[in-house]
Amino acid sequence: MRALPPWASVSLIAVLVLAGCTGPDKPEPEPTPSPDLTRAPVGIAVQSGPFDAGPFAPPAEGAYLGAWIKPAELTHAGRLEAVDTLEQDLGRRLDIVNTYRRFDQMVGTESDREFLDQDANLMISWATGDNRSITTGEHDRLIRQQARAIRKVREPVLLRMRWEMDRPNLRATMWSGADYIAAWKHVRAIFAAERATNVSWVWCPTAEGFIRGDAPDFYPGDDQVDWTCVDVYAGNVFQPIGTLMEPFLRWAAERPKPIIIGEFGVAKAWGSDGRAAWLRDAERTFKANRQIKAVVYFESDPEGNGPKQQFQLTGDRAAFRAFRRLTEDPYFNP
Repeated sequence: MRALPPWASVSLIAVLVLAGCTGPDKPEPEPTPSPDLTRAPVGIAVQSGPFDAGPFAPPAEGAYLGAWIKPAELTHAGRLEAVDTLEQDLGRRLDIVNTYRRFDQMVGTESDREFLDQDANLMISWATGDNRSITTGEHDRLIRQQARAIRKVREPVLLRMRWEMDRPNLRATMWSGADYIAAWKHVRAIFAAERATNVSWVWCPTAEGFIRGDAPDFYPGDDQVDWTCVDVYAGNVFQPIGTLMEPFLRWAAERPKPIIIGEFGVAKAWGSDGRAAWLRDAERTFKANRQIKAVVYFESDPEGNGPKQQFQLTGDRAAFRAFRRLTEDPYFNP
């Protein structure tokens, strides 16, 4: 992922279209799905609670539904319009609105307050900085400001502190799992001192990190984490979502925490029919793993990403229909 996603570049799109051109009389066929997406998914994380999840409690039954929606403009009005448009297309409100923040961007903006007024819940994906500079106290003033800003929100929020910390391209600022854990505990201590008690702390690495085996090194501990989380994509590899996140699910099943799928998406490169089949399988997989208490789609085509890293469903009739069916399922309307 796919950090705070801006807008698609016209020149890059033109290059990608030209690179994939096969001539006017031989259009490029849609890829045929290779994995079997029709078999019943296996339930691995089946704990049903009750869970100690901090102030943001999971539903007793089913799972919350949310999304990040890339706005046409990164303004308060743009963010509101993006969410409102998707909700109108789905015919329902989102339970969770995911929003990305740089280290120095405060929570409690005009659009944040509007979402809260509409009874949505905020998931703050906070891109904290260099872990070693955090633990030396270099950013304490900034962290205190954020703690106070979140405290003023009053409503419970989900806070993903430096999500996807296990990504290899973040190693220069994450340093190591031990450094991340030390920074996490430092930030939590400041929030406690500022009485920002309306935060549920969400630990959210990548599915790939569990496949590699290094993601667990970054886990701060059951006493430090309220929700476990994973970001999972059918991007460069087109496999069922249960296959992609199975190592994470087996790990999470051993912990007394609810699970949130912080980001999930299926790339446009796999074709409309393949995407629709993948989303139908995702719906079944979420329901088979009852410990999953919230799912959040990544409705975005990030700038600079290749064709296997474009995940927006809007405009893809078959894929969007499958996603809408998921959102209409009573299981995702607790």
